[in-house]
Amino acid sequence: MDLDVLSIAAHPDDTELTCGGTVIKMVEAGYRVGVLDLTAGEAGSRGSARLRSRESARASKTMGLALRDNLGLPDAGLADVREYKLKIAQKIRDLRPRTVILPYWDGRHPDHYTAGRIGYEACFLAGLAKLPLAGKPHRPHKIIYASLYVPALRPTFVVDITPYFEKKLKAILCYASQFSSRADTQNLFPSRADLRERVGSLARHFGLMIGVRYGEPFVTREVTAVDDIVTMPVRSI
Repeated sequence: MDLDVLSIAAHPDDTELTCGGTVIKMVEAGYRVGVLDLTAGEAGSRGSARLRSRESARASKTMGLALRDNLGLPDAGLADVREYKLKIAQKIRDLRPRTVILPYWDGRHPDHYTAGRIGYEACFLAGLAKLPLAGKPHRPHKIIYASLYVPALRPTFVVDITPYFEKKLKAILCYASQFSSRADTQNLFPSRADLRERVGSLARHFGLMIGVRYGEPFVTREVTAVDDIVTMPVRSI
């Protein structure tokens, strides 16, 4: 299966939260989009691996994914080890994505930034012909990092998700096990009632950067090329 876009995330619901609007936008543009969750979220404070698997299936259907898979690596135990990198690299060879979305390489949750780091190295290893991997070598053309979990970071670019915001919310709402009670206002997990406000405020923050209502931020390591400086979007003044 050749994918146009593959989002690699540490846990089920990470893709929906950090870049779900962009994923939906790419699906509705006609691209083949997949998600690879590295863990089942079994160590999380809420829900269970079985429950989150069912929630993930509903969210995948909502987003219109061509594929969703789970590597079954240990939740709260992702590590910079060759075994895990090779498992991800094998999936990259199998799925042959042109663009890979990874979590940003720094942040609060060790699984998130570790997924970004080993995901990048797996993309490199997948292109080495002599490694013990099945299939033809393959490296993605583009690797981008979803940086919503690091809101203080200045993004390289922001994707306008305004027309897809409601569907993003619908996909996130599939993960009912991850919501806190409405009275628990200090929890990192938003309540179902507060979800729109929490998700919307971040999306509005990044949308304002590019003059739209809702946006999702991304970072690239490399400089972006521009062919036509006359048609560049976003006014400077």
